[in-house]
Amino acid sequence: MKNAPPYTRRSAFGWPLIAAIAATIAVATAALLLTERMPPRTIVMATGSMGTAYYAIGEQYARIFARHGVKLEVFATDGSVDNIRLLNQPGSGISVALVQSGTTNETESPGLTSLGTLFYEPLWLFVREQPKNPLQPLAPGMRVSLGANGSGTYKLTRELASAAGADFRKLNIQELAEDAAGEALMRGELDFVAMSMAPSAPIIQRLLRDPSIITLNWSRADAYVALLPYLSKRTLPRGVADLANDRPDHDLSLIATKASLIVRSDLHQALQHLLLQAAAEIHGSPGIFNRSGEFPAAEPIDLPLSDVASDYYRNGQPFLQRYLPFWLAALTTRILVLLIPIVGIVYPLFRLLPAIYGWSMRRRIFKLYGELKFLEAAFAATSVDDRAQLIERLAELEDRAKRIRVPIAFSHMLYTLKHHIGLVKQQATPEANRIGPEYPGASSIPK
Repeated sequence: MKNAPPYTRRSAFGWPLIAAIAATIAVATAALLLTERMPPRTIVMATGSMGTAYYAIGEQYARIFARHGVKLEVFATDGSVDNIRLLNQPGSGISVALVQSGTTNETESPGLTSLGTLFYEPLWLFVREQPKNPLQPLAPGMRVSLGANGSGTYKLTRELASAAGADFRKLNIQELAEDAAGEALMRGELDFVAMSMAPSAPIIQRLLRDPSIITLNWSRADAYVALLPYLSKRTLPRGVADLANDRPDHDLSLIATKASLIVRSDLHQALQHLLLQAAAEIHGSPGIFNRSGEFPAAEPIDLPLSDVASDYYRNGQPFLQRYLPFWLAALTTRILVLLIPIVGIVYPLFRLLPAIYGWSMRRRIFKLYGELKFLEAAFAATSVDDRAQLIERLAELEDRAKRIRVPIAFSHMLYTLKHHIGLVKQQATPEANRIGPEYPGASSIPK
């Protein structure tokens, strides 16, 4: 007790301050670990083979990303099936892809999500001669192209042809890309071509205007749509390809898929927002089969929409990305995410520090009061001749009280404590006891 260090403001205030600083560091560290890092400066987009519509669209995305300081690399592939394979393949480096509806599903691709649909892709059937059986245009021995292996067209046409009863063993199948197949058909090297492309594609326009090529009507389009919900029915108006020459010369019923923007689930949120912003710029214009603003659309055809996409379609572009450059918006968002837990958790802790400090000061003084009351009771129960040890303990208590350093706000409590120690000290001396047990100051110690 004699060697107890002086009780200073620093010793009382130190441990709450240290605890608050430690809490600040812990909250900031947790926020850093739990929040997304800054988005990467380069991402790779899988499209289709060079020269196709998908590849050209990818280049449009790349130009928009470049305006925002992000490099988007366009990666040529065989098509939608190949794109899904690359997205599902760890380490492929592919983060986003254009994919035809009906190519995958949530079970096959659990790590992928959709940012919505972008445009219609009618499935065109072109022939050089009108088929004898319109319900089954694929006759034995025909030279046909049903799309390149790895493309969405390849998968879709085989599924539809099988449903219609086609026998692939009796067909001369050539796996050609759309442009190559269309050129071969116009040269007379093929009898039948199926391709899934937008009507604005150059090869589609050429085939629609060529008088030697017949565009087949999907007479049972409603049945196909009913059986395969990812398909849609569209009508190509008469004369839309060449009004002067009336091409086509009648309305055509077509079935169509929709192209979707598919991403890995872990793609940075800021990049998902940038992709959606680019999609609205590229695909928001009206077309033959869609009205202005119809795309991009919140349609989870094959895969569920990402949380970012769902929020985008409900609330639009985030506030910061509307008014700040991309990288400044991303940095500001991260800073705000870090500040929220610090302000919400750490700031109240610092607000409590004065209260904790005051409690600590009062606790130390009240502790001495507790010892004083014990000594007062001991003096009352002990004879005058046996009080030497108690008087020594009282002197120690008085010495400890003198060494306490407190702010002015607590000085009155310390002065009162010293006064009460003095009263007990007077009561404990033989001279004080001659006055009598009813010494007027003895009962003034707080109970």
